[in-house]
Amino acid sequence: MNKMLGVVSVAVVSVSAFASTSYVKGKFEIDPAHTRVSFVIPHFVISQVEGRFDDVKGDFTLAEPFSSSKANVTIAVKSIDTAVSKRDEDLRSKNFLDAEKYPTIKFTAKKFSGTPESFKVIGALTIKGVTKDVTLDGKYRGTLKDPWGNQRVALDLNGKIDRRDFHIDYSEMTEAGPGIGNEVTIRIQTDGTLSKKK
Repeated sequence: MNKMLGVVSVAVVSVSAFASTSYVKGKFEIDPAHTRVSFVIPHFVISQVEGRFDDVKGDFTLAEPFSSSKANVTIAVKSIDTAVSKRDEDLRSKNFLDAEKYPTIKFTAKKFSGTPESFKVIGALTIKGVTKDVTLDGKYRGTLKDPWGNQRVALDLNGKIDRRDFHIDYSEMTEAGPGIGNEVTIRIQTDGTLSKKK
């Protein structure tokens, strides 16, 4: 056991030694395998439902000055996963996201402000054919070279939206109040690799 803990400790130290918080400029392709778009919504007033989308594509550009940075993200609605298949089917239906008619959710950044360590990004979010500006709080988590020689950076973004703004109007009442809440908390954890395209 002690030997195993020693190996794990060495591995953690080795990764930490190569990781850096230095700011790297360039265009980064989102790595779907290391990107998580998740959400939380109130359920039956006293609890919450958590879910995520597993199919995420896009890119982001980190610029100098930072305010010139860009981002474009496309999410496949059918990839929604709340760990309950029947609920996922309902969320894909016309009651909620209507995946057949509106197969993607899109986000296009319009304005970055602040610093990489703590920034805000205003962008156009499109859900069910409705486009609204939303504001996300962001943080640049750092950079490193992966085992294949790719330069990687990681970002965290968080924000909230009102589902009714995007025509997700489903309403069911319980004795305690609404079956589901209106405010949806969003978290995006993304890992991107520096584009090699000229």
